[in-house]
Amino acid sequence: MRHLLLAAIVSTGAWACVASASAQDADAGAIVFKTQCAGCHSLVEGKAIIGPSLFGIVGRPAGSVEGFKYSPANKGSGITWDEATLDRYITNPQAVVPKTIMPYPGLKDATQRANLIAFLATQHS
Repeated sequence: MRHLLLAAIVSTGAWACVASASAQDADAGAIVFKTQCAGCHSLVEGKAIIGPSLFGIVGRPAGSVEGFKYSPANKGSGITWDEATLDRYITNPQAVVPKTIMPYPGLKDATQRANLIAFLATQHS
C-alpha cells in the first residue's frame, strides 16, 4: 500500500508540493531584511544608504550599481549575485570578498538566509 501511495504522489506531482512546504519563505525574508539589512540598504532602485540598493540584486554583477562607490575588492570580484553566491556572502562577507568594506559579521542561520534570498529575488522590475 505504501508503494502505491508513493507512486501516486510522485506521478501526480504532489511530491513537489510536499517539497515546497519546506522551501524558502519570502514573507519571512522581508522580516529578516528589515532587521538585518534595511539599516544600510534600500530596496528602491538606485537609492543608496550606507550600502548600495539591493533592488535587483539577484542576477546583478557585484559592484555595478551606478553612482555607488564600491570597495576595489567588491568591484573587482567578478561575482554575479545568484542565490548560491548570496548565501555564501551573507554567511560571511569577508570570506567571499576578502577586503570588502561591508562590516556585516554574517547571518549564520541557514533558514533566515534562504528566506532573505527568496525575498530579495522578488525585488526587481
